[in-house]
Amino acid sequence: MPPTLLLSVDAVTKGYGARPLFEQLSFGIFEGDRAGLIGPNGSGKTTLLRILAGLEEPDGGIRSLRRGIRMGYVPQDPSFPPGASVEEVLVQALADDPAEEFEKLARVAVTLGKAGFEDPAQPVEILSGGWRKRLAIARELAREPDVLLMDEPTNHLDVEGILWLEDLLQSEPLAYLVVSHDRWFLENVAGRMLELDPRYPDGLLQATGTYTDFLEKRDEVLRNQAEYQTSLANKVRREVEWLRRGAKARTTKAKGRIQEANRLIAELTELRERTGAAAEARAGIDFNASDRKTKKLLVAEGLAKSFGERRIVQGLDLKLTPGTRLGLIGPNGSGKTTLLSLLDGTLQPDAGTIQRADWLKTVRFEQNRDTLDRSATLRRALAPDGDTVLYQDRPIHVAAWAKRFLFHTEQLDTPVSRLSGGEQARILIARLMLQPADLLILDEPTNDLDIPTLEVLEESLMEFPGALVLVTHDRFLLESVSSVVLALDGRGGATFFADYTQWEAARAFTPPAPKPAARTVTPSKPAKDPKRLTYREKQEWEQMERMILEAEDRLAVSQAAVEDPVVATDPKALQERCEALETARQEVERLYARWAELEEKQK
Repeated sequence: MPPTLLLSVDAVTKGYGARPLFEQLSFGIFEGDRAGLIGPNGSGKTTLLRILAGLEEPDGGIRSLRRGIRMGYVPQDPSFPPGASVEEVLVQALADDPAEEFEKLARVAVTLGKAGFEDPAQPVEILSGGWRKRLAIARELAREPDVLLMDEPTNHLDVEGILWLEDLLQSEPLAYLVVSHDRWFLENVAGRMLELDPRYPDGLLQATGTYTDFLEKRDEVLRNQAEYQTSLANKVRREVEWLRRGAKARTTKAKGRIQEANRLIAELTELRERTGAAAEARAGIDFNASDRKTKKLLVAEGLAKSFGERRIVQGLDLKLTPGTRLGLIGPNGSGKTTLLSLLDGTLQPDAGTIQRADWLKTVRFEQNRDTLDRSATLRRALAPDGDTVLYQDRPIHVAAWAKRFLFHTEQLDTPVSRLSGGEQARILIARLMLQPADLLILDEPTNDLDIPTLEVLEESLMEFPGALVLVTHDRFLLESVSSVVLALDGRGGATFFADYTQWEAARAFTPPAPKPAARTVTPSKPAKDPKRLTYREKQEWEQMERMILEAEDRLAVSQAAVEDPVVATDPKALQERCEALETARQEVERLYARWAELEEKQK
């Protein structure tokens, strides 16, 4: 039986001004779908997601949602009610939900637990970017959507946060479509890939399987398309020669051949326009090294830094030489940016020494983009002192320099404030390339960059002859580029690993925090009134025994369904029942954990 279609677009077209983003686009999201959507910057991914979510109308075509299906949408930059706590954000999200009040409170508590929020009363204003993104995802999950749309959900999340999101998506019983440039994330969460790109005849390429499977399919499609273009070009050449010989449309056969020749010419022109634009859409990134021959660029011994009682590093020894590519990893707040500031000299250590080579040239990429003057034009942002830049001792006109970073000439007088996040990131990279460097320090350079630009950046960093220190949540880039990985734990500890894969394996063997012991629940009135609980927590606590009993009943039903001999010969049905069993088991564990947490608060 084919899967149920939940959400679809049929012949959808959208554009701004005279430039269409996409035309006649058709595809669907099915029950159980785990889909990833990619495409170059400016291809319309965010707009398409908003059309799917029902937040924006297409210029043409139809968007269809199956009756009774609940939608969830996580934008790139989520907003929250001013002055709200994390709990209040979820409570307000469920204001129109028809469920009973105690059920909604339980869902809020369980969802906040899934997202890792320990303090429900924490104000949203003090949350970091990564925790705000977690809250946005939690807000949609609390609504229990059937289809979840997510636009760059890994932006602002650290590696720990991305791993949390991967585990979450793999355990939730919903269909989702996620827009992301994080290739490792897509590999782990997507079972179907879609690429929005005008170089494909339909504007969209779809393939079942992982991101790696998609790359193989895409290579095959583009190779076949290139072979067809070559064949078509040869055919057109023969027809053009026939037309030049003075073909006359005197017979029906001759008229037909002339019409066919014109059709082939038009097809070849359209194909060349599509493939030619795509071939040029790769940023020209090549960092400028100083060609220093010094073997030791920076040596740190016994490095220590703290802020009050919070220790960043303690007793760290580090040596950077030409060719060293150090990947820096750790949770948000662990001190990665602080360590970068110690290395570039803008911050002094509390203890230890840092020896730098004479006249060491250090160039740093800042993730916050505060150095960009948003009122300046693109022209002045790229070339502050005139109409040329000096790159590798030769002058280059600003228009040619802009084109190297995928900007059009007509954009040169556009204010920086009107450029996308990816375009602003490319400006910073363009500036970086003009500065000869011995030591290159990159703090989250991949934010908002599309996959083609990420691939060029990766190639350039691999070829950079100096020393590199890289902070990024893009694990694919981290694994490909780094020759060594340094992991900070946020408590002063720092451990070296050969690569990201070794760090992830070590993390997997770290003993998890102990869970509360399982207990037998008998329905009875709570023994004592919890004085330290909030009003909502008290209501939740009073309902907890009944909820656990119901959850354990569902677990028993799921267990019996798996053991039913009827499904033993039906792999698909067995898999579905096993997934339902695992979901029921996790729900029981979460309820026990939440109950233990509430009981602890009243002691």
